[in-house]
Amino acid sequence: MRRLHSVLMGLSALLLSTTVLPQDAATFPSRPVTMIVPYAPGGFAGIETQVYATKASALTGQQFLVDYKAGATGAIGAAYVAKAKPDGYTLLVVTGGFTIFPAFKNDLSFDIIKDFAPVSWISSRTSVLLASNALPVKNFDEYIAYVRGNPGKVNFGTAGSGGINHLSGAWIDSATRTKVTYVHFKGTPVSEVVAGRIDVVPAGLVASLSYIKAGKARALAIMGSERSPQLPDVPTIAEAIPGYDVNSWLGFIAPGATPPAIVNRTSEIFAQVARAPDIVAQLDKEGIKPIGSTPAQLRQLMVTEVDRWKKVVTEGNIKLEE
Repeated sequence: MRRLHSVLMGLSALLLSTTVLPQDAATFPSRPVTMIVPYAPGGFAGIETQVYATKASALTGQQFLVDYKAGATGAIGAAYVAKAKPDGYTLLVVTGGFTIFPAFKNDLSFDIIKDFAPVSWISSRTSVLLASNALPVKNFDEYIAYVRGNPGKVNFGTAGSGGINHLSGAWIDSATRTKVTYVHFKGTPVSEVVAGRIDVVPAGLVASLSYIKAGKARALAIMGSERSPQLPDVPTIAEAIPGYDVNSWLGFIAPGATPPAIVNRTSEIFAQVARAPDIVAQLDKEGIKPIGSTPAQLRQLMVTEVDRWKKVVTEGNIKLEE
């Protein structure tokens, strides 16, 4: 009996030593939290994350620090966080591009679903299919008809082979049985469309709006599932291709073994940030919709997109170009 009691006491001590208890979550964070941006400084992910980090610091009284570990299109930073101590004090900043990894890379040191704990889908940005005035189409239906009648002649600009821009175009190709020629750049080539050197490009609405209103480029369609208040007369691609939904988004995830109590507490902090009136007003000027989701909602988004991009890559037989 004494031996059994000793064994039970030992198991209890082990559980207490490896499990973060609810009271720890109640006082979280008790020291600085580092948010790893796996991309180069200057991009929207880092700039936007700094807004949330500053507000989270003010709300909690602890610093939320933004750090950069760029390389391998985000894989280096992701691998770092996957191996980090699962205590909630190291988070990974992810965008929609993160969910493309499984479609192309079989040699990753991490599984983006199994090795991470989703925390919060924090925001979404509206994207638009932007066309050069030199392209003789006025809307998405005319665009599809033109591409179908001129296979391979339309130049579709992207921000890189295998990226969201590229795959968003491949999804259109697959759904409409059309063919364009992809031209890959290191950044989104809005200026190339305005200059007439590229026919179309998926682009952020805010970055494109001044050109659209000035008549220097044409908005063929909104790429998300809802029409934009800024361009209420421009239809969505989903109105022609049911289920089509491509927007830029930002989320925060933690190492996979992070205790649920800590994950939920962190998610609650960012939900507060997303609801803060000053943050809502600040982001609205940039065309950003704050969300502040639950961990389950971000997980569902990630799973949905992983499956979606695998299907697009397979159906389009897409290979990464150097």
